[in-house]
Amino acid sequence: MFFGKDSKRQQDEIVESEKIYQEGLATLKDIIAPAAIKVTANYLQIGDTFAKTIFVIAYPKYLRTSWFSPIINIDFPMDISMFMHPVDTREILKNLRKSATQVQSQIQMEQEEGKIRDPILETAIGNIEELRDQLQQGTEKFFRFGLYITLYGKDSKEVEKTSKELEAIMEAQMIYVKPAVLRAEQGFSSTLPLANDELDIANNLNTSPLSTTFPFVSSDLSSNEGILYGINRHNNSLILFDRFKMENANMVVFAKSGAGKSYSIKLEAFRSMMLGTSVIIIDPENEYKYLCETVGGTFIKISLNSHSRLNPFDLPKIGEDEDPEDVIRNNVANLISLLHIMLGSVTPEEDSILDRAIRETYSLRDITAQSNFQSFTSNTFPTMSDLYEVLSNMDGADSLAMRLEKYTEGIFSGFLNNSTNVQIDNQMVVFNIRDLEEELRPIAMFVVLQFIWNEMRSKLKKRLVIVDEAWVMMKHDDAASFMFGIAKRCRKYYTGLTTITQDITDFLASRYGKPIVTNSSLQLLLRQSPAAIDTIVETFYLTDQEKFLLLESNVGEGIFFAGAKHAAVKIIASYSEDQIITTDPNQLLEIERAKKEFEEENL
Repeated sequence: MFFGKDSKRQQDEIVESEKIYQEGLATLKDIIAPAAIKVTANYLQIGDTFAKTIFVIAYPKYLRTSWFSPIINIDFPMDISMFMHPVDTREILKNLRKSATQVQSQIQMEQEEGKIRDPILETAIGNIEELRDQLQQGTEKFFRFGLYITLYGKDSKEVEKTSKELEAIMEAQMIYVKPAVLRAEQGFSSTLPLANDELDIANNLNTSPLSTTFPFVSSDLSSNEGILYGINRHNNSLILFDRFKMENANMVVFAKSGAGKSYSIKLEAFRSMMLGTSVIIIDPENEYKYLCETVGGTFIKISLNSHSRLNPFDLPKIGEDEDPEDVIRNNVANLISLLHIMLGSVTPEEDSILDRAIRETYSLRDITAQSNFQSFTSNTFPTMSDLYEVLSNMDGADSLAMRLEKYTEGIFSGFLNNSTNVQIDNQMVVFNIRDLEEELRPIAMFVVLQFIWNEMRSKLKKRLVIVDEAWVMMKHDDAASFMFGIAKRCRKYYTGLTTITQDITDFLASRYGKPIVTNSSLQLLLRQSPAAIDTIVETFYLTDQEKFLLLESNVGEGIFFAGAKHAAVKIIASYSEDQIITTDPNQLLEIERAKKEFEEENL
């Protein structure tokens, strides 16, 4: 096709106009690029940010595995680039042969001159020969390795301070670095994700030492057996643990309201049941009812009007290795602690009266250290009404009897003064105390825990005991002491105690709070409130990075501790598990609506 002069000129004008138009368009580069860049001998100023690049110039003879881990995990803003340039093995072998010949000649010359052996030369020839063998056999390769780090700060002083700290960490391992003087721009470009090695400053390394610089270093937290607790957010690996394979099976969970603590524990309980573990839960807010019904568990409602009763005077069916006198003495001590919570302030004299009254109450039912504990039934044991009668007839016990009366004949009667009629032979048992008055909640939790403790001692099996809103008990010194005693001793009975709380300050303010934490092999910290974060940081010795992680985590995210190890975790459930354990009110309404529709369709 042929064009005339006018047509050709018009075409050129259109192309030129299009070029001018395209130059006037704002591109992505124009939007993200800084207004200006200032280049100095040591620094690069990009807008308001200063940058400085350093590079490694020398390595020691031996590099330990993960030597680069402190740099990767340090809490500094930085960019790191590694350039690995393969080198032809044949050329290296030629150079090594030449070097070996030179060193061997030097050794022979010194021997002829009668000099004593030189360890430096002998070590050098040994290293050269070893490397030659490995290269020849193909077990090692050779590389030119460049390692560059660009540091950032608000001003040159901050960058310089960061650089000094980084150099100190590196030089402590005999790894020496230098700044990219007069090459700040090339250093910055070399650490951008463009794969451009503009500095081109490298060291010769073979495969073994080069492998120690592997940058993806993170905490691996898995025992490869047990149940799935979540996903390791550092490397997306699985966090698997069997609580009962650790030094103890206890666990504490701290989180603010709505952070996913109940969801996480329900998921753990559900998965543990698949491995044959029995689960007993103290539920203050009716959060575990749907899970309990779904798995066919036993849901026990504890309230003033409930038909379910627990008698704190019950004794366990003990084995031959336990002393009956110790069992009675321990139960008397527990009853005194319970009565401290029920009656309020108790003087030392009243303590002595209570001790004598409780022992006399047992004696009235012919319960002594010589009794056959295996023959006892729930109707054998005395009740709180029996203790009230004993106190009413004792000198100096009028005040105690008067205060106890509301639990036997007053507004709280029927709660504690009846024989136990509860069985917990199901794999999941939930004790619900939602409908109890606030004043009775710590008392109910104490009585339920005491009942569970007696069951643990009577029958040995793999159990999880979960105490939700444990801070309710921690507010009372006697209740906190009792729970700490269970935390210390439950390992002997193949049981793991889980304490959950959102009121961290109250929990740790108790003198038994921190001991319960230290007696727990597993700890789960989910999202925290700013008011509680300093207490958490002090208790668990968290770094600033971990502190901000807990403040900014989404629901179901936090830090999982297992012994001395810990890692960032994300709790993940399958769709079916989520439908069973969810606590989201909107989701629960949807499930309830779907159930009704299904029932109506099948009528």
